[in-house]
Amino acid sequence: MEETQLRPGSYSNPTIEHAAQQAHQSVDRVADKAVSGVGLASDSAHRAVNTAADKASTAADWASRVPEKARRAQGAMTEAACNSIRARPLTTVFGALAAGYVLGRIARW
Repeated sequence: MEETQLRPGSYSNPTIEHAAQQAHQSVDRVADKAVSGVGLASDSAHRAVNTAADKASTAADWASRVPEKARRAQGAMTEAACNSIRARPLTTVFGALAAGYVLGRIARW
């Protein structure tokens, strides 16, 4: 019995050849769609990561400015209190004594 060896892609029956070509084309279409789907998923993931990174950067910038604003506000309040004490030292001392007396009376109650 003699065996005939066929090259891959060459079949003795035209129907088989046509079916094989259609199968190859179908596999190629499915592979192209899969690659396209992976590309879309990858693009979506990259956009999500970039958006998250942008939001985190914005939040970090805002958070880094908050302590500076608090320091400036504290400095302004301290300066205002010092100016008030310098302008009326006796009033400040008597006011502090009165506040202490009232708080002491409330605490004993």
